[in-house]
Amino acid sequence: MKSELISIVQQFYDENIIAYFHGLWEHPLKLVTVILDIVIVTFLIVKLIKITQRTRAWQLIKGIALLVIVTAISSICNLKILNYLLTSIMTYGALVLIVIFQPELRRGLEQLGTNKLTRYFGIDKSLMTKTKEDIYKIVIATSELAASKTGALIVIEQDIQIKDIINTGVIMEADISPQLLVNIFTPKTPLHDGAVIISNNKIAAAACMLPLADDQDIAKELGTRHRAAIGISKECDAIAIVVSEETGKISIAKEGTLIADLKEDSLRRLLIKNVVTNRFVDAKKARLNRLKKFKNKFKKIKIGKKEEN
Repeated sequence: MKSELISIVQQFYDENIIAYFHGLWEHPLKLVTVILDIVIVTFLIVKLIKITQRTRAWQLIKGIALLVIVTAISSICNLKILNYLLTSIMTYGALVLIVIFQPELRRGLEQLGTNKLTRYFGIDKSLMTKTKEDIYKIVIATSELAASKTGALIVIEQDIQIKDIINTGVIMEADISPQLLVNIFTPKTPLHDGAVIISNNKIAAAACMLPLADDQDIAKELGTRHRAAIGISKECDAIAIVVSEETGKISIAKEGTLIADLKEDSLRRLLIKNVVTNRFVDAKKARLNRLKKFKNKFKKIKIGKKEEN
């Protein structure tokens, strides 16, 4: 039995694996398609695992994988009856799977026929577009909090990371939404006291402790939230939004300076300018300028070599 199993494996190895690599050796261009094939299959498998994890489908997929492995082993070991039964189950099991996964399959086919295709494959909208949308959500939440005179402190992390500040609060890693932000700062809720940190287009944490500014020239009527906003804006490039619970006025702290009594439109424009324009548009212009300088330098070198010749 052992010798037969070894001979079967050896035959499979010679007829398939060795022959396959021999064909690649004779036709090297086929290697490109092989690599592309492996990359696509790997991507699809990883995507399938991500979609099905923590769902009822995940348990079924593990069962199917086990069934495929046992079927392959029964074929190699020449267990004809078991192999026939398992092969029959797999043949008719495909129809059963279509019925079981009907909602998921329908959702996937609907996405293939709409503009959600890129999102389905994990290629989401551009970071700049998403950042703009998040700013609009933050502005909506801030306006609602100001209208109800609910105190709030929201810090938007930029290039300098503030993980030490995030770790002082309750980690959330939640999608940004006006409803969630308003709910966090609702009085007498567990997370209302402290700052919310926005990092990587997520609500990273709530109830975070910020360093307080102790400058003597800060107006005495400013409360703890305003001093904390100024304090964090001095230590890094983050932008802090403050809503006063006494007056309902909105302020922004940036680079140690407090811009007070902002309206909704002014708040939106300031955030778009400092978070989106400065971060994405100006950075893109700088990259294009560097590329242009490099091209000009390369042209000069090329012209110099021609003159030498």
